[in-house]
Amino acid sequence: MTDTEFMDTAERALKAIEASCDRINDETSVDIDNQRTGGMVTLVFANHSQIVINLQKPLHEIWLAAKCGGFHYQFDGKQWMDTKGSGEFFASLSRFASEQSGSSLEFAER
Repeated sequence: MTDTEFMDTAERALKAIEASCDRINDETSVDIDNQRTGGMVTLVFANHSQIVINLQKPLHEIWLAAKCGGFHYQFDGKQWMDTKGSGEFFASLSRFASEQSGSSLEFAER
């Protein structure tokens, strides 16, 4: 994967996160404040807990930091997968955000 391909693919993922936040805020009582600065998105929940997602261009990875820990994801040609075998990025983000918000939330790349 070239740097350009990584940036295009990773940018689609970040936009999908933002779109998922907008959908969740519109369709549920959960309030997620999502702040984007360059290649980083910070999700802040009502209880002030955060999830931080940022791009690591030199490694061609997306990093995710949640209350339960930090995770690295690489694109396998179809989806972003955890480098240590813990699953797909959007499924993990959904699980972590649900845990931190106390509500069942779904993030997806559509």
